[in-house]
Amino acid sequence: MRAVIYHRYGPPSVLRLEEVPVPVPGPDQLLVEVAATSLNLSDWECLRGSPVYARIGGLRRPKRRTLGSDIAGRVVAVGDAVTRFAVDDEVYGDNLQLMGGFAEYALAPQAALAHKPEGLTFAQASTLPQGGAIAIQGTAGITAGQRVLINGAGGGSGTFAIQLAERAGAHVTGIDNAGKLAFMRSLGADEVGDYRREGFTDFAPFDHILDLVATRSPLACRRALAPGGRYRCVGGAVRTLLPIVTVGAVLGRATGRRVGMLAVKQGPTYFEPLAQACVAGDVTIRIDRTFGLDQVPEALAYVGEGRALGKVVVAPD
Repeated sequence: MRAVIYHRYGPPSVLRLEEVPVPVPGPDQLLVEVAATSLNLSDWECLRGSPVYARIGGLRRPKRRTLGSDIAGRVVAVGDAVTRFAVDDEVYGDNLQLMGGFAEYALAPQAALAHKPEGLTFAQASTLPQGGAIAIQGTAGITAGQRVLINGAGGGSGTFAIQLAERAGAHVTGIDNAGKLAFMRSLGADEVGDYRREGFTDFAPFDHILDLVATRSPLACRRALAPGGRYRCVGGAVRTLLPIVTVGAVLGRATGRRVGMLAVKQGPTYFEPLAQACVAGDVTIRIDRTFGLDQVPEALAYVGEGRALGKVVVAPD
């Protein structure tokens, strides 16, 4: 089978399309013929090995040689202990444990996968697992009339988060680069800002901040919150995250504003509700571009450099 392989951390140029053996599923695993894999910022981080937590399990060299976790496709083989799926089932899920989506076939544990809804294409389904789980958990508790800020709102998770916050009746502000301002408005954002020119405090105060690209200090985050407000970040440089989980927690308790990280839970329980909303037409899936396996380096650069409007998909065919 064809697979995109990398043997060392680095830029997209370290990736190679190679012929490798088709893997054999273990007792609790499925072999999936990949129809589509969507890209996440975690793929870009694992490619580069930065931030340092992207090297967990492989400090000097990558533990998994093929990236791509958000897969969708057909089951072609199952392990002896698999009970929830059968050959020819259409499935999708976040295969963050094993990766391998940038290939014609991928192994995945059955716990990571769900049956693909008939109302979604493989490409659409592949956009939901990781970004959807982040968006659902990151917007939980938002109520009508609240002021909500989503930083990094023009990417995969932000695309869903804007719509979920808007559906809850919140006043939504989206921040990203200048090329995404009109896109964020089209998703339902009431206000938009270019992060190169405007910061959180230019629109503050907020009742809820979901920061998908954490770069600010705990003090700056606290200043942007209204009394009783909540700030949660997902990912970022270690030098930014450490103060947020330490100093930010102390500041939050002292001022009545909660500052910390969002501990994202994985699995079908946390992304299937979004799939149902998409099938019902309550949330739309925005796919910017689709690339082939031989274009994975270009696809990763497109996402990593912040150019994608919504989700980007790789389709082996």
